[in-house]
Amino acid sequence: MRNPPLDRWPRARLARLLAVLALTALPWAAAAFDVQGHRGARGLAPENTLAGFRAALAAGATTWELDVGLTRDGAVVVSHDRRLNPELTRDAAGRWLEPPTPTLAALSLAELQAHDVGRLRPGSRYAAQWPQQRAADGERIPTLDAVFELAGREAPASLRFNIETKLSPLAPDETAPPEAMVDALLAVIDRHGLRGRVTVQSFDWRTLALVHRRAPGVATAALSVQRPDLDNIASGAWTAGLSLAEHGGSVPRLVKALGAPVWSPNFRDLTPERLAEARALGLRVIPWTVNDPADIARLVAWGVDGIISDYPGRVVQALPPR
Repeated sequence: MRNPPLDRWPRARLARLLAVLALTALPWAAAAFDVQGHRGARGLAPENTLAGFRAALAAGATTWELDVGLTRDGAVVVSHDRRLNPELTRDAAGRWLEPPTPTLAALSLAELQAHDVGRLRPGSRYAAQWPQQRAADGERIPTLDAVFELAGREAPASLRFNIETKLSPLAPDETAPPEAMVDALLAVIDRHGLRGRVTVQSFDWRTLALVHRRAPGVATAALSVQRPDLDNIASGAWTAGLSLAEHGGSVPRLVKALGAPVWSPNFRDLTPERLAEARALGLRVIPWTVNDPADIARLVAWGVDGIISDYPGRVVQALPPR
């Protein structure tokens, strides 16, 4: 049986059809819930390693969330910390590092990759935090090139990458400056032809402003946290010169003024009212880092656009059947 011409369809049915067509016409930003594996799948495998990204893929992640820094010789490497983390790093002889540890920016790529990051230090606070993480001895801090190559071999072409630039306006001597970071990052992205599948995110919004100017086709996500012990919004040092007070005290309005299409708040800072405000401004909202099943279920019910989690499989389980 053939459908009648569109001009004879009931208005409600036609409105629903047009809404669906509008969603499918949008770029990556719209239709599917974004399950982001945090640092790969930190709850399951060593963070920011090839083993971790494989674990995220197996758990159902649609996006690999990862962090990048620059070595002394300009390699873009995948690591969360500005300095080698003694709770997950051993030297070439298998000895655990002791602080103070060197910065990534002080090491060449070869020097950096002499270290093993495939296991959590026994008895450490970090090991207690991730009891389900399975060791993968021999894992090295990978280059971003290696992560993209792994995805090309083993992941579907729909997989996305959410890449966080790890730098701080409060510690400028510990990393490359924002300009060098962005230039090197964009060069790797372009080498693999992945501009359409990458989001660049940061707590240091200077990076995002640079991406907007140098690669306006690359999506960005503004990270925010407003906790008593950690706040990248209040002082203005992290927000690329934008002042919260000048935008009515509203973080969604601040993100909109920056020009980022995605707001990624600490999930404890998100409320239904803030979510509604962000949506009214045309922003996608993808909170971090959500691990408790009850929190995941609540945020899915609120209607967020995605979730960043150390356990991406828990997010998949919380989603309604498709």
